[in-house]
Amino acid sequence: MHSKTKEISQVERSAIAKVSKRLVPFIALMFFINFLDRTAISFAGPNGMTSDLALTAAQFGFAAGIFFFGYIVLEIPSNLALHKYGARRWLARIMVTWGIVALLFTWVSSATELYVLRFLLGVAEAGFFPGAILFLSMWVPARHRNKILALFYLAQPLTTVIGAPLAAMLIQAHGAFGLEGWRIMFFGVAVPAIIVGIVAWFYLVDKPDDATWLTQTEKDWLNKELATEDKAKTAAHGGMMRLAFTDSRVWLLSAIYFGLIYGLYALAFFLPTIIAGFEAKFGTKFDVFDKGLITAIPYLPAAVALFFWSRDASRRGVKVWHIGIPALTGAISIPIALYMGSPEATILVITITACSIFAALPNFWAIPSRFLTGPAAAAGIALINTIGNIAGFAAPYITGLVKDSTGVYQLPMFIVGGLLLLSAVLAFSLSGRVQEPVAAAAAR
Repeated sequence: MHSKTKEISQVERSAIAKVSKRLVPFIALMFFINFLDRTAISFAGPNGMTSDLALTAAQFGFAAGIFFFGYIVLEIPSNLALHKYGARRWLARIMVTWGIVALLFTWVSSATELYVLRFLLGVAEAGFFPGAILFLSMWVPARHRNKILALFYLAQPLTTVIGAPLAAMLIQAHGAFGLEGWRIMFFGVAVPAIIVGIVAWFYLVDKPDDATWLTQTEKDWLNKELATEDKAKTAAHGGMMRLAFTDSRVWLLSAIYFGLIYGLYALAFFLPTIIAGFEAKFGTKFDVFDKGLITAIPYLPAAVALFFWSRDASRRGVKVWHIGIPALTGAISIPIALYMGSPEATILVITITACSIFAALPNFWAIPSRFLTGPAAAAGIALINTIGNIAGFAAPYITGLVKDSTGVYQLPMFIVGGLLLLSAVLAFSLSGRVQEPVAAAAAR
């Protein structure tokens, strides 16, 4: 019996290690490019685009946020299509499409054109993030899912760590090919999406049985574990799509995610602009590359916090406080950031906020797959992401609108803090309402 247990443990370790090495880095690379293309406007804005297109803060915020209108409309249909046609085809299609749209930003010439292209970029990207979450969730059992999602999520803070200096370097190529620097930046971050999307068509596989890099024993183990979990979740909650829309936990998770995403995008879209304002506020002088490096500062510690906080969650099992404590920390830190007396102190407090948001996010996404399976998982994950991404529109638009009205960023950051506080309270209210699927089945 001991020998059999050891054999199964070795197969488990081997199978999870192969999935982690073969699929997670590539999906994370896709996510890296996805988030960079989505937030490239934040680098372009204070580096020539806002003045060249004569945008107010509210117009810039609207342009940043209108992306999410198109994204939201097609989010759930896109994720259901992924479930039907397979991740390989659908994720590759999404990526090539958004790469083509992102390329067109190189030649945008008015606020109206900017609005249209941002909307179309949202349409093109719709379904990628929840599709990637669903895809990875379909490859590993629940006890390994948090670790896998944490490795995947590392791509998001690292996008800014690497992407901000990269964007700055491209912007400094001002005048090449007769283009402004911010236009060159848009071109430079769009092309990789098209290339990697084409590679994804040939590289990804939809299920363990299609993976030539797994042994038959590893395939059998993964199929058995995933089938057992699906059976337990279906018995407890059902796998029908409509259940995703009637389960109160899905809507509660949607509200929590709304607050987290509001904080994420308020930070992502306006941090470069806040840093550009240090010159007027503190009398500092930074060139474009310096600003790119400063923008990256909060995100490297955020990646470290994400990794170690998620590792603790993997060891203990994800608890509601793995989401609630970071959300509460972010709620307290972000409103006071702009009351600091120096650029260094401001960035330090913003770093705490970034660490908090990124520590919460991968642990959050380990929760929905505990009680959703099949079409319900596809619809439920997409619904949560859809509701959350309404904040993707609201955060930059409201932040810009309130800043235009008040002349400062303090009040918009209090709004961010209030929504993160709500997320924290709702996260703690989840206690006892979500369990690992096999544990839940055993409890009955």
